[in-house]
Amino acid sequence: MATPALIPPELANRLRSLRLVSRRASGDRGIGQHASRSRGAGLEFAQFRQYEPGDDPRLIDWKLHARSDRYFVREAERESPLTVWLLLDTTASMSQADPEAPHRQRLDVARTLAACVAELALRQGDRCGLISLNDSGVQVLPASHGLRQRDRLWLGLQSLRATGRFPSATQLLPAREKIAANDLVVALGDGFDDAMLTLLERLAAARREVVFLQLLTVGERDFPYAGSYRFHDPETDEHLHGDAAAMRTAYLQRFDQAQRALAARLDAAGIMHACHVMDEPLDLPLQRLFGIRPGARA
Repeated sequence: MATPALIPPELANRLRSLRLVSRRASGDRGIGQHASRSRGAGLEFAQFRQYEPGDDPRLIDWKLHARSDRYFVREAERESPLTVWLLLDTTASMSQADPEAPHRQRLDVARTLAACVAELALRQGDRCGLISLNDSGVQVLPASHGLRQRDRLWLGLQSLRATGRFPSATQLLPAREKIAANDLVVALGDGFDDAMLTLLERLAAARREVVFLQLLTVGERDFPYAGSYRFHDPETDEHLHGDAAAMRTAYLQRFDQAQRALAARLDAAGIMHACHVMDEPLDLPLQRLFGIRPGARA
């Protein structure tokens, strides 16, 4: 099944330097390779063992055979499959756009970033699923792998609409039940909803690895408004009228304080995070979270 491209070609090329990994499996403080102690064909040599019927002859170490006249195969640590969940805030605030780009919503950016994460997961042979969150209901696309799952994920992402508020604790139960211990959760949202942050904290406390991508508009970061202006909260339908220039200094101070508090809260929960503003290259937060570190296995 063909699906329209969610990832621009130039962005797809830059994904080649990224790798989806798990801290919990590697015991690393940063994002590290998700290696298990299982034996088999892999990237890093672990040990020799005697050849047994059914073993791949290509794994026989012929130099050792020449010295010992016995057949041994080289075992390596192999990477354990990772299950990745894309957790998307699809509440009404995700419909926010900037005045200079009114047809490009925050949700559009979330779709592309989520598609990038899915591409990384499926390219590595990992499983990937999608969970969208608003009070109309929690939608779950079960995790799987392969090209057909890629099509399902992209179709699921394209069908998302920003509406309503964040789900209740009861509505969230199916999502929490789907995410197993040591799964990797990549959450995308604006970071303004306390219920979303509480969900991420609970998942992290329950041994789910959580990464949060905060998506901001240029207006939220810079407050570039002037004159008499009416601000609208799409989730509460509240309106605020005022002189934008007079409001700017106080707003920027409160925004900076809120961002610092958010970072501290996520750090305290052990949640890795990055912020993306909609005028920045899309791969910047991905590079920060999933770029291969010097000395890491390629």
